[in-house]
Amino acid sequence: MASPPPRGLSITFFVLSLFTFLINSANSLRTSVIKLPESDGSRSAAADTYCESWRLAAETNNAGTWDVIPSMCIDSVSEYVNGDQYGSDYGVIADYALAFAKTVQISGDGNDVWIFDIDETLLTNIDYYRAHGYGSEPFESSSFNEWAVQGTAPAFDASLRLYNALKKLGFTIILLTGRDEDQRSVTETNLRDAGYSGWERLLLRGPGDQGKSATNYKSEQRSKLIEKGFRIHGNTGDQWSDLLGFAVADRSFKVPNPMYYIP
Repeated sequence: MASPPPRGLSITFFVLSLFTFLINSANSLRTSVIKLPESDGSRSAAADTYCESWRLAAETNNAGTWDVIPSMCIDSVSEYVNGDQYGSDYGVIADYALAFAKTVQISGDGNDVWIFDIDETLLTNIDYYRAHGYGSEPFESSSFNEWAVQGTAPAFDASLRLYNALKKLGFTIILLTGRDEDQRSVTETNLRDAGYSGWERLLLRGPGDQGKSATNYKSEQRSKLIEKGFRIHGNTGDQWSDLLGFAVADRSFKVPNPMYYIP
């Protein structure tokens, strides 16, 4: 019968085995748990969370004046405006606007008005902004005007639905845009091609409106309408400058636009 190994040798073997086990376990944990951020090419979850919060701040006018979207949010904004959520958000706002419109007593004299902005409200310029970084590049008016005069911007489905529903209810539709007067013809054609018709007036910037902030320009135009006897019940736009200022509507409805800010 073989004799057992010396006690000291047994203890040494046990210690070596335990040490080997601990090293292998640590290596296993290091491989399966510890990983450098974004090492697999995916976006940071923290960046996505921040960009969702930034977009909320921008939409609620808490971000103040801003020129371009944060560079880390380009992918987030791209996914939003190209995905289902963008259209869904428009649809919900259109539903709220229509629900309010149905509470308005239409007089029948043609003076019950709903105002619409055009760009990113009735018409979407997503193809232009897709080519210009979804708002990550500073706005360049000449290149945008080159796009606008092509007259190919499509309608937002929800806005077209709201527009037509308001006409059926008896509202007088007035379009108030920051586009210049020399774009009247192409703008009217684009609107009709996109499915819009029957507006009462299309108000554009004239020579005397150049250099005015959007807030002041649109407020002045609304004041002129009120002086002429129009009652502005509703106003829909993608910018706070479409809606704020003076001579405001009874109810204003902001549709989403995370790509640019116009003061």
